Amino acid sequence: MSYPATGELSSAERAFMINATEIDILPGVRGDLEEPLASASPTDLAAILLPLIDRGWIEVSRLVPWTAPDGGLGLQLGPSIPRHDLPALLADADNWEYPDGGEWLGRLTLVLTEAGQLIPR
Repeated sequence: MSYPATGELSSAERAFMINATEIDILPGVRGDLEEPLASASPTDLAAILLPLIDRGWIEVSRLVPWTAPDGGLGLQLGPSIPRHDLPALLADADNWEYPDGGEWLGRLTLVLTEAGQLIPR
């Protein structure tokens, strides 16, 4: 399989790839987008993200509770959300906003797949 260098991706595609590299929650991508995309509708943003998912470079998971060996509580990635569930989730404007109170549990999170990690940076 041939992979593009990140320089061959649009600036919006690169923003999604950066956030997936950082294992960031979905709203984090807005900070890496230029206007008018930074304030675009969920439908417009999903139209950029879904092809990256379809290429097998990014997956979307939810953050789930985790308990460290020392008993400390935290969060970890849950299983990847099935592709057929994503259009409805990405159409929900609340998923594109930072949660009130900073609670990230259950938030949609972008992560690079193994294939996405092979793209030259």
